[in-house]
Amino acid sequence: MSFEWNRIHKWEENHERNITEDVEEYICENYGIESIEELTQDQIEELEVFRSELNEYSVMQIGFSNVINNWEFAQDE
Repeated sequence: MSFEWNRIHKWEENHERNITEDVEEYICENYGIESIEELTQDQIEELEVFRSELNEYSVMQIGFSNVINNWEFAQDE
């Protein structure tokens, strides 16, 4: 029998969610805000620069990308 990992995507989604929550929490603490919707355009640009300077293999990149995308989505509403 060969190795199988059924529903591995569920594990991946869980890890991505945890990373995103950790990044969001850290950002909110850093800027002294309650939610990412309170971030300014300048702060988002700072985060984009920080993300771009992370090691290309950093698992934290997905968290920053998700937070930035969530902020942009909130701005469109």
